[in-house]
Amino acid sequence: MIFGSHVSIRDGYLGAAKRAAALNADAFQYFPKNPRSLSVKSFTREDAELCQDFCIRNGLVSVAHAPYPTALTPSGDHKREQVTASLLNDLAIAEACGSLGVVVHFGKDIFKEDQLASYRLMIDVLNEVLSQWDGKGRILLENMAGKPGAMGTTLEELVKLRELCDYPEKIGFCFDTCHAFASGLWNGDNWAQVEYQGVENGYFEHLAVIHFNNSRYGTGSGKDRHANIFDNGHIKEGQFAELVASTQLINVPFILETPKEIIPHQEEIRQLQQKWGKK
Repeated sequence: MIFGSHVSIRDGYLGAAKRAAALNADAFQYFPKNPRSLSVKSFTREDAELCQDFCIRNGLVSVAHAPYPTALTPSGDHKREQVTASLLNDLAIAEACGSLGVVVHFGKDIFKEDQLASYRLMIDVLNEVLSQWDGKGRILLENMAGKPGAMGTTLEELVKLRELCDYPEKIGFCFDTCHAFASGLWNGDNWAQVEYQGVENGYFEHLAVIHFNNSRYGTGSGKDRHANIFDNGHIKEGQFAELVASTQLINVPFILETPKEIIPHQEEIRQLQQKWGKK
């Protein structure tokens, strides 16, 4: 199993990789720039390439996460231009760091009387970005934590949206366990059904990373509030164990986005490795 966590880039990209290694992690996630901004960052390529080299030498897997304001259904032309430029910047940084790609939240329904318009906008934005991107790193669409039926909460629609884009080969997926639980996609007891749907739709073929988080609220709540894996949330250890044991998730990195103020990530990674081991 490949376990890791989100880490800071306050000491640069190489510093982030070294921090992950110090946590005894096998993988890590990072924000390529200020997580609150869509500004384009002028980054030091040498630092990024040193990060990539360190990861190769130490067997670390990395993935970037787009800043919070990144919206694949932007409201207005100005926001769309910002998102496009920002995502291309994120992809370039991730590529230089040798990362799998950039995790991006699925779009939201901004056309309340015509949900299809939101999907069309999302496809247009993805096509605009990816038509200008020739790197190996992919945009990794993350499932949403909305109420059941909300946009971005089913595996089928993630797969279908990928298929409808002009550049499906440049798109992969990120599965967030808290989001899946909050949306009712995975209620803790139906992993076999989720797995079957994923196999039938070809979802797992393009799954690159898992956000491994417990939930502070019950399934179907629509609330995106992460909790630590053990004894701190509504998803029970046995339910996680069934997911972790899935043959569809072999070699997919599990990245913690859990409250490190409650349980430090180094300790939580140790717990995961002790419980489910390095296979």
